[in-house]
Parts: sequence; C-alpha cells; structure tokens
Amino acid sequence: MVEVTVDAVEEVGTRTVALELRTPEGFDAEPGQFLLVRATVDGGGEQRSAGNRSETGDVEETGYYTLSSPDAEGTMEITVEYVPEGTLAPWLAERTPGDEIEIEGPFGDVRYTGDGPVVVLAEGPGIGPAVGIAERARGAGHDATVIFWGEDPPHRDRLDALDAGGATVLVVGSLDEAVDILTDAAAATVYVFGFESFVRDAKTVAEAAGVDDVRAENFGPR
Repeated sequence: MVEVTVDAVEEVGTRTVALELRTPEGFDAEPGQFLLVRATVDGGGEQRSAGNRSETGDVEETGYYTLSSPDAEGTMEITVEYVPEGTLAPWLAERTPGDEIEIEGPFGDVRYTGDGPVVVLAEGPGIGPAVGIAERARGAGHDATVIFWGEDPPHRDRLDALDAGGATVLVVGSLDEAVDILTDAAAATVYVFGFESFVRDAKTVAEAAGVDDVRAENFGPR
C-alpha cells in the first residue's frame, strides 16, 4: 500500500464526489483501471468493500475505485458514490485537502491508452471512467461518445465541456437508444462501466448491434 495526499474533493453529483489524489513518484495508470483503497473507519460494511472489525469497533475497509481522470500525470482522480449507511465511501467523501489515504494498484486490463475512437456506456459512478476515457480520446484527436443511462449524471460540467469540444454525449432512459450509435461505430472501441445488471444489459445491446468486443468493468451488485 502507498499513502497518497488528497489535493481536492469536489461534489460532482447526487451523493457523488470526485477525489483528486497526488500521484506518487513512479506511479502510472490509464483511464479505465482501478485502485484499491484501504482505510480504518467507524461503522459497518458496505457494498464493494470487505471489512475486519477491531476490538475497538473500528473497521478496516477496502474498496475498488476506477480512475476518472484522463491520465495520472501529477494528480489522478477517482469518483465515489456513497450512501449514508455505508462506511468507506462516506468516509472518503468527508476527506479534505491534505488528508492521506492508502492505495494499491493500478489494477485491471480495461484501459484506454489514447489509441482510436471510443464509445463508452455508463451508469452511476461509471460516468467517472467514461469522462476520463472520452477526455483522453479527444485530447488525442479521436472521436468519443459517452452514453449515460439514467437521469442527472455526475460530472455534468465535464460532459458539457466534452459536448462543446466535439464529443457526442447522450443521456438515455433506455439502452435501446444506443443501438444505432453502436451499429455505426465499427471502428470504435466500446467500453462499459457500471453495476452488474447494467453491464449485462449493455453487453446484450452491444451484441445486438454487432459489436463483438466489449471491454467492461462490472462494479458488482448495486
């Protein structure tokens, strides 16, 4: 584990924050990869974490959070969705600049290195890696499409900036609305980020559109 300093914490959506972390020396990661975060907090367990309770009542929690920045040069970002009854995620949301957290990684084969156009389907906190990948693609001069399933996506400001900069941004109520885009995106790499049921449905829609290679990160059950 490596201790990293929190540079900034920003509210980016309903019960969703973005933590900007100072990148440790020699560390490198690509958008789409994820970090393991560990902390000792007071409270019970939550989804996406596993805890061991100490005799004092504190719990050592670990959780996996996907990078939501286009790179890890100087600083990197994770997006954290939290619920009041959780432990690690609310604890992370309460951090302030100068605090330190422990991380390990990066992990995961789902990554984007700036090669070629992308289409990213996301829900919930999956919008974090979606905007990171799209920003990386646009910075490299490639087309980028972000399709968010749901209402009022986090990172609205970054989505608006992507849209203004030539990316395609869609907020949809049904993944069926993505079929035409996926059908026409033969040259693009397709990514999916979200919870278990969303990833399953997104893969089904992608396959129906003729997409054979879908790079997906499943956050587990919601």
